[in-house]
Amino acid sequence: MTSAPMARKNAAPIVQASPLRGILFLITSTVVFSVADVITKQLASTLPPAEVAWMRYVTFALVIIPFVLIKSGPALLRSQRPGLQVLRGLGMVGSSIMFIQSLPHLPVADATAIFFVSPILIMALSVLFLGETVGWRRWTAAAFGLIGVMIVVRPGTGSFQPAAFLPILSASSWAVGAVVTRKITGDHALTTLAYSASVGSIVLSALMPFNWVTPNGTEIALGLCMGILFAIGHWFVVLAYRHGNASLIAPFSYVQLIWAGTLGYLVFGSLPDSWTIAGAGLIAMSGFYTAYRERVRAMQKRFTT
Repeated sequence: MTSAPMARKNAAPIVQASPLRGILFLITSTVVFSVADVITKQLASTLPPAEVAWMRYVTFALVIIPFVLIKSGPALLRSQRPGLQVLRGLGMVGSSIMFIQSLPHLPVADATAIFFVSPILIMALSVLFLGETVGWRRWTAAAFGLIGVMIVVRPGTGSFQPAAFLPILSASSWAVGAVVTRKITGDHALTTLAYSASVGSIVLSALMPFNWVTPNGTEIALGLCMGILFAIGHWFVVLAYRHGNASLIAPFSYVQLIWAGTLGYLVFGSLPDSWTIAGAGLIAMSGFYTAYRERVRAMQKRFTT
């Protein structure tokens, strides 16, 4: 059991709000994540997806855990809700494996666009497991988002690929982790990152005897770059949400669709077609409107209390 003084030490520090800075941090994270995804796609073409995920998480752990220890000592590694932290970590690693599994079969832009169904899934799970109330406007926005996913996936057509279900499963696993995150109170953001890195490293290390392919020097270097970028991207996300309200900042994560399409074309020559662009646009508009309604509800609560 964590003592009261320890709980205060592990709690997230109060940071003066700076919405513009938060938006810039989040946009920067989308650039970093897009570069990491391009490297991931390259590695997934020659190595098993679980091994690529292992390289990502082990490097992530080697970056974040020493940083936490240097910054605040071992006390910051102690969680007040360790069970929920482990459950969240499992959701994150499951999401990573399934997304990486999709990349050898899908353009980065397509996989990224489909994955952005996650805010809709988070909203639905929040109703089921957190008891949140969602009005008809947000359900309508969610329906348009799902239509956008169907446009990108195009089931029943010659363009359909079964691998398109993998980013949906990845988004579902991510949504479970995100809902669990909302129930974790009192832990510092760095504690959560350290748990995510540790859980992912342990789970994937257990799978390595069944999935191992010895990487060459180039693959090792790319794996290290991918893991470091993954860690940097998550840190930028932490900084972003410490500087502004989530409903204001979150929609800017859709900027990643632009970077994913641009980098996918520059590196792999895969330019998103008009259907993918149209579907991604619907998904992004759905997310923007959902975030807008969240902001309206938050303001209404503020004025009625």
